[in-house]
Amino acid sequence: MDLASLIRDVPDFPVKGVLFKDLTTLLKDAQAFHEAVDALAEPFRGEPIDVVAAIESRGFIFAAPVAYLLGAAFVPIRKPGKLPAETVRVDYTLEYGVNTLEIHRDAIRPGQRVLLVDDLLATGGSAKAAVQLIERLQGHVVGIAFLVSLTSLKGVENLPGYRVFSVIDF
Repeated sequence: MDLASLIRDVPDFPVKGVLFKDLTTLLKDAQAFHEAVDALAEPFRGEPIDVVAAIESRGFIFAAPVAYLLGAAFVPIRKPGKLPAETVRVDYTLEYGVNTLEIHRDAIRPGQRVLLVDDLLATGGSAKAAVQLIERLQGHVVGIAFLVSLTSLKGVENLPGYRVFSVIDF
């Protein structure tokens, strides 16, 4: 199945000049969603993965079923104030400001093997921040998987030394 053909382009969203990749058109197709999740998990099958972590919120859609397929735990990485227990946080810079991500302090044990999953790789800023959180907890990032990579934005260059995989490249 051509998964890329099921992703809708929405011009000027969320701001003028941005061509938004709308994944809801893929998600509403049961077979496409199934194939997308399988494709995200496939490169990591047979590897010891303890935890699949994901970035709020669209990353959760793909990471939870990937964790299930790999027999791994699922850990959410969220925006500030969304996690109820003690957290570790990291601030990261965007073109238009600063964002923050948090993870529960006890979410990952030292030495656990972690696969980070997100829906889309653009500049790599949020993925890099998530990697920093995982490593602060002494987790070992074994891979970073995205459904979509916007290759012209060169986000993979923000993740040197990591195994980065994407199902669809635009």
